[in-house]
Amino acid sequence: MKAQASVKEKAAARTGADLLVEALVEAGVDTLFGYPGGAVLPIYDAIYRADGSFDHVLPRHEQGAIHAAEGYARVAKRPGVVIGTSGPGATNLVTGIADAMMDSIPLVIFTGQVAKGVIGTDAFQESDIMGITTPITKHNYQVQEIEELPRIVKEAFHIASTGRPGPVVVDIPKDISSMVHEQKVSSDFHLPGYQPTINPNPLQINKLHEALRTSKKPVVLAGSGVIHAEASEELKQFVQNYQLPVTTTLLGLGAYPGSDELALGMAGMHGTYAANMALYECDLLINIGSRFDDRLTGNLDHFAPSATVAHIDIDPAEIGKNIPTDIPIVSDAKAALVSLNDKEAFSLEHLEWMECIRNNKAEYPLWHDQPEEAIVPQWLMQKVYEYTGGEAIVTTDVGQHQMWAAQYYHFDRPNRWVTSGGLGTMGYGFPAAIGAQLAEPTSTCIAVVGDGGFQMTLQELSVLQERRIPVKIIIVNNQALGMVRQWQEKFYQERYSESIIDTQPDFVKLAESYQIPGYYIDSQETLEASLPEILSNDQPAVIDCRVLQKENVYPMIAPGKGLHEMIGVKR
Repeated sequence: MKAQASVKEKAAARTGADLLVEALVEAGVDTLFGYPGGAVLPIYDAIYRADGSFDHVLPRHEQGAIHAAEGYARVAKRPGVVIGTSGPGATNLVTGIADAMMDSIPLVIFTGQVAKGVIGTDAFQESDIMGITTPITKHNYQVQEIEELPRIVKEAFHIASTGRPGPVVVDIPKDISSMVHEQKVSSDFHLPGYQPTINPNPLQINKLHEALRTSKKPVVLAGSGVIHAEASEELKQFVQNYQLPVTTTLLGLGAYPGSDELALGMAGMHGTYAANMALYECDLLINIGSRFDDRLTGNLDHFAPSATVAHIDIDPAEIGKNIPTDIPIVSDAKAALVSLNDKEAFSLEHLEWMECIRNNKAEYPLWHDQPEEAIVPQWLMQKVYEYTGGEAIVTTDVGQHQMWAAQYYHFDRPNRWVTSGGLGTMGYGFPAAIGAQLAEPTSTCIAVVGDGGFQMTLQELSVLQERRIPVKIIIVNNQALGMVRQWQEKFYQERYSESIIDTQPDFVKLAESYQIPGYYIDSQETLEASLPEILSNDQPAVIDCRVLQKENVYPMIAPGKGLHEMIGVKR
């Protein structure tokens, strides 16, 4: 079976780099994130000669490039494209590649390589990027012949963006990119071994439909697979047809409107009481596009112990991997939901269940203390939500601030939430915001970062300076590695080993050195007086927001505990 494209004939007398550029244009690429170096000089020369075919974004570190591409891919809903040189250029991309693999983000990464004749000799700036990335890519290639290049590029985009999305690496030796080829080259391809299952088995859909009919305590768990499949409207129809309570994973936020009465909030280690108890007590769990990771499930012995488990996932490897599954459905989330919605709906006998859930939401809400004048981060996130009307794109680093944003900023639609889930990558949030803003220039884009993570990729302020990209950076500054400090408080008898950051730069002066407005906020009065205007203007900004150092994220599930064993729950 031929994959979606017709044969495309390439013009004669082109270098390999020219063929690459033509293939990128054919793939519809308009934005590149990359950093030049010796092994990719022919490629950069071809980009220069392409005369404006691409908006090339030059980060100040390759890690900034790949995280920006991830943010771009999440919001633009098409693959992010990255170029890095050989050796350290390629290895600096590895964290982002692993991050994209864990979170199913479509990326196509082009790495330069030393010439074919010296591969394996420890040549200058040589690294075995194929060996390094094999475990953390959906697929990878090293181009061996110039004639292969157009086909490989088209295959790479197809693989990255179909089935379960993910990163694909294309490694290009320098002599391939500089070689001249004078024959016509086809980009057609055929992948008989790669045929993702898109449509569900009708018999399995029938089983789930019948399981719903007899259920007294159903709950829907929505993961990022719903967002990748662009199935939020179908999910909403399904949930409302049967009046089902719905919770989401961290990466599933926005798959279902967070402010809707049927929404329970995020589930898992820092999930809401209502969401976690629903998963613990349900008799039917319908998982759509979540991989049942450990931060969601807690102790597996106590996860949905009385439930019939239905799992809809496009990746068959995820079904039954962590949680035994009674009704497996290998399918694209949208296709499965369309099939379910085509079934005749009926009323469930679950009034007592819904009353229990409503009581849990009312009696055990998220909570925090509010000292007079001091800024607590939960209140800060509530204010950001209020001032943006919930319409901003929010990106985060990893840690306490990430959880507070997930808990208190209610996402009512998909592709507003950009965060590192599976790998938990510090330094992700700010460059991801750059990519997200470029994907959607007219939206307000806010990077919520910690003072620790921000210092890992703050050099990308130079990109904001250069392009005047209006990203707003809110530093939730507790002068600590907050989540590390919280765990040390709870599980290491308050031995704060290397988690308190006593010395910091002046973030306001740092911002101003890049000709970016900087703001210092340390009181509720200052925040309420200044933040609305800062968030609404069309300028980049760095906001150093000082919050209480010893504030903790609650609820919390301790290691080895079940979802019903939350600490920090309060009426």
